[in-house]
Amino acid sequence: MHVKPHPIFRREENDILLDMPVNIVQAALGAEIEIPTLEGPTKLKVAPGTQHGTMVRLRGKGVPILHTNRRGDQRVNIRVIVPEKLNEKQRKLLQELGDTLGMESLDKDNRSLFEKIRDGIGEALG
Repeated sequence: MHVKPHPIFRREENDILLDMPVNIVQAALGAEIEIPTLEGPTKLKVAPGTQHGTMVRLRGKGVPILHTNRRGDQRVNIRVIVPEKLNEKQRKLLQELGDTLGMESLDKDNRSLFEKIRDGIGEALG
């Protein structure tokens, strides 16, 4: 038996996978969004501070499991979309946010890339 590809869902055994785009505001502040499921639209809470690639599991929203009364899950892969074009107001607001956050590297290790490579090679050579 062959299953035709679906335009938005993918199947992995009895689970249904969905890539769901959210904007940076929804990811940072949290939001309630509507997502598609096999049974129709449902609400999903995006937690504040959600990162790109976060996987949310909706239990029992997947494909029925043969010879049981159970179903697989629906897994929602959160895809944070950064806008490619900003108008002047949006650019200014993001710059203001950036100023309050600080623009230092998010890397907790303050070594340069060259230093990290050098140290990694040194560790490998023993």
